[in-house]
Amino acid sequence: MRSLLFPALLAASVALPAIAATDTLQLKDKASVSGKILTEKKDMVVLDVGYTVLSVPRNQIVKVVRGDDESAAPVKGAPKPATAPVPAPVLAQEAAGSLFSVAAGTLAERPVKDWVDLLGEGVVQVRTPSGLGSGFFINEDGHLITNFHVIEGETKLSIEVYHLKAGQLDRKSYKDVRIVAMNKFADLTLLKVDDKDAPKFKRLLLGDTDLLSQGDRVFAIGSPLGLERTVTEGILSTTSRQMQGDLFLQTTAQINPGNSGGPLFNLRGEVVGVTNMKLTFGEGLGFAIPVDQVKHFLKHRDAYAYDNDNPSNAFRYLEPPSRLRGGPKDAAALAR
Repeated sequence: MRSLLFPALLAASVALPAIAATDTLQLKDKASVSGKILTEKKDMVVLDVGYTVLSVPRNQIVKVVRGDDESAAPVKGAPKPATAPVPAPVLAQEAAGSLFSVAAGTLAERPVKDWVDLLGEGVVQVRTPSGLGSGFFINEDGHLITNFHVIEGETKLSIEVYHLKAGQLDRKSYKDVRIVAMNKFADLTLLKVDDKDAPKFKRLLLGDTDLLSQGDRVFAIGSPLGLERTVTEGILSTTSRQMQGDLFLQTTAQINPGNSGGPLFNLRGEVVGVTNMKLTFGEGLGFAIPVDQVKHFLKHRDAYAYDNDNPSNAFRYLEPPSRLRGGPKDAAALAR
């Protein structure tokens, strides 16, 4: 289980927007976070970083610097501050070699209506000649996750994205979409938008399945029955519903055809699951693939790499060793 403590931050992550009257928390591992200190408690410091509030544990803080006061005393019991330059403040960390990012620390919970405005750009509609589904970006370069069954048997794909410009949503379709990897049995597919004029996309952060509890509030964004940017809210009925040998998140958030491949969020704005099915003979019985399975799929994506020479095959196989050993029998077999 991942610790709730504020993790080490990497310089490759996204920088925070500038905030007036900036205070800085210098952290371990040569990292820092800047914002406005709201309150200081015995075990943590609460920091407003612009669009959310972070609760930073004291044992992760090396020094608290208020405004331009660089002489602020180190936190009692904290290690000596690093002499190397402090990198730009960041909100997320990205593991080396991975395509996704996770939240740096415990993000504050916010109402669904706030998160919809912040996260809506990262949710897309996936279209194929035979149907449609949903998906979401995991990085700014255009990698996105959807269900395998959304694109099964199809190679001509398009992605509908709503870009936020000047406070207005601008819909744009991207048609140069490549299948990177797929796992039929986990019902997951990794796609990549390769359009030359594609901008940086809105990435979504992945959460941690182990931190979920029965009764947690969650919400989904997707395109049920083609109704784009539809939001549904509910709770986690259970975090480990076994169906056909696999474990799923069960939720009361309404899931319908078209939601498949879309994100299921917690109230901290993290993706905790990928919605993929519902029970047709009941209401409030939706299911999602736990986000830890998504992380496993992404970390081992080479094992599920899509072979463009064999579109009907979800896996890539190595060439068999040659049977040619010089004898006529082997030569004839090879010729066939």
